[in-house]
Parts: sequence; C-alpha cells; structure tokens
Amino acid sequence: MKRPLRPEELRLWGVVAGTVHPLPGRATPVVADPAAEPTGSAPSGAIRQIRAFEPPAPGGRTRAALGDIEPNRRQRIAKDRDAIGAGLDLHGLTHDRARAALERFLHRAWDEGWRAVLVITGKGFTGDGVLRRAAPEWLAAPHLAHIVAGISEAHRRHGGEGALYVALKRKPRS
Repeated sequence: MKRPLRPEELRLWGVVAGTVHPLPGRATPVVADPAAEPTGSAPSGAIRQIRAFEPPAPGGRTRAALGDIEPNRRQRIAKDRDAIGAGLDLHGLTHDRARAALERFLHRAWDEGWRAVLVITGKGFTGDGVLRRAAPEWLAAPHLAHIVAGISEAHRRHGGEGALYVALKRKPRS
C-alpha cells in the first residue's frame, strides 16, 4: 500500500510540475496544493491549477512554421558535403546585440550566395540558454522569411545542442 505524500513532497512536486508545459491539445497539469489545507478543514483532494502554457504572440512564424532543414540536406551539411559558408559565434553577447549581429550576418551571408551557415548560440549554464531559446524565434521573423529556408540542430562536431545549421534560400538572379 502506498503511503500518502508529505506536505514538503507535495510542495516539491508543485515546483517541478510548475516548470512543465503540456503538449499542444493536452490538458494543463494539476497538483494537490498543501497550502490549501493549513488547518485540515479543506478536503484532502484540494487541487490547484498550474499556470497554463501561453503560446507566442501571433504575427510571426514559429520554428514549427519555419520548418527544419530537409533531412538529406542536413546530413550533407553535417558530413561536410555541402559547405558551411560561414559561422557566427554569439557567446558573450547580450540579447539585443546577439539579435542584431545575427541579422547582419544572415544578410551578408545571403548576399554572398552562401546556402548554409552555422550559428553558435551556446547551451547556457543549465542547458537552456537565453540565446539558444531565442535564436529560432529570431530566425522565424517575417523580415527574414526571404532569406531563411530552415533551421536544424548542428551535429556534435559542429557544436551539437549549442549550435544551429541555418539553410538559406537562393538569391534571385537579377
């Protein structure tokens, strides 16, 4: 027979569950709230709802709408069969400076006719860095739609989780 959870275990679980976002179309997780029963007068099944996941504001493409690089093309880039035209390392830059540097870099690479570039964002201290999370959103911006064809996580030797391959569209002939 299972023992009931202690209040400190419930509190800890509430902290953990509060960091989880449900998959699209799924219900928001709920956990028992030990704070709701300080005197024991509340029913033992008191439940509180964890904050719901809020999707990004409409108006721009998301990474899902942007799409990943075609699998065969990603494999060719990872195996150096398709050249990585240039690379940009965003380590040590602030959020705003990194975004401006990324946009300048992409325009320059596209003007030079490169088809693939490497953007190194780093992983951050806990594996979920600010630049790592923000870069796909920046790349999906409407003003870059004519340049960026897709993005994908880089192969381990090119930076793995801390880097992105960015496939660029062909520049129209003028």
